[in-house]
Amino acid sequence: MFENLLGSEWLPAAPEIHERLLADPPARVADIACGQGRSSIEIARAYPSIVVDGIDSDEASIEAANRNLDGSGVEDRVTFHARDAADADLVGRYDLVTIFEALHDMSYPVEVLRAARGLLGEDGMMLIGDERTQDAFTAPASEVERLYYGFSVFHCLPVGMVGEGAAGTGTVIRAETVKRYAEEAGFSSCEVLPIEHDFWRFYLLKP
Repeated sequence: MFENLLGSEWLPAAPEIHERLLADPPARVADIACGQGRSSIEIARAYPSIVVDGIDSDEASIEAANRNLDGSGVEDRVTFHARDAADADLVGRYDLVTIFEALHDMSYPVEVLRAARGLLGEDGMMLIGDERTQDAFTAPASEVERLYYGFSVFHCLPVGMVGEGAAGTGTVIRAETVKRYAEEAGFSSCEVLPIEHDFWRFYLLKP
């Protein structure tokens, strides 16, 4: 999905983000929880003047991301970092911050979003891509939502419950939950973007 949709469909469907990534001066992007770096690489491929920092606290993921970066053609504009995105040295440096398919796994999503807001410079924006769930719990749930609950019980919910006071969000993260987390993190707005996809929903957040 990153290789075939992120740069060609998803980002162009968000006009404010698309225009900033094409504009001068070149935008700086922080891709939080970048994992093996595919999203970071594809953003850079789609917008040839921007600079992308892929950030993840997992060193093994960053090692894999650097392997994926090698030979990608964007080695001069993408850098991967095994570090905490809440590092004070990163405050105010970015025009766009992204989190793809990771917010629902995080034990402390509000704290992560608060740190992400701190990374944004003037007029900066945040893009979140996460599960497209039903608007509210219903029974029987759709086939996709039942699949999500299966994922959640065996993986996403347990990892999101690690730590004292963890949120325990799980795979079935509804739009109202993302909006609540964004508000608690201090964002002034959280808009669901009109990007159609069977599995993902996208949010535009502004400080």
